Amino acid sequence: MQLALLPREITPETVTEALEKRVGAVNGASVRELASEVLGRPATANDERRLRLVVVQLRRAGYPLCATPDEGYHKAANAADLQRTCVHLVHRLETTSECVAAMLRIAAPELYGQFGLPIPAAKPEDTTDEHGD
Repeated sequence: MQLALLPREITPETVTEALEKRVGAVNGASVRELASEVLGRPATANDERRLRLVVVQLRRAGYPLCATPDEGYHKAANAADLQRTCVHLVHRLETTSECVAAMLRIAAPELYGQFGLPIPAAKPEDTTDEHGD
């Protein structure tokens, strides 16, 4: 006789447990894959959103959970994994801040100052002329 598996939920505990099996960038999973693993069934858009919220909650608690579009969700195996995720998150913050500044018609440096953030350095591609020099 086979016992039916109990339905699982996306909680900090179940996400942490799933990510213990996904250490390092080479073991990353998309949000849909990870949510499906946790739930034991195909994930819905709501499940994916819930997973993202739990990941944020765990990161705020200090867990080294990584995710980039190229690597997927995984637990950091080393400092380089964590650094790539931090760079990705800061880039998202910069993009969001630029959008907020534009919508409020505030200069981006002024907005950064209000947030107490350093003004990001120009990206190398922003400083080249039309000939790539």
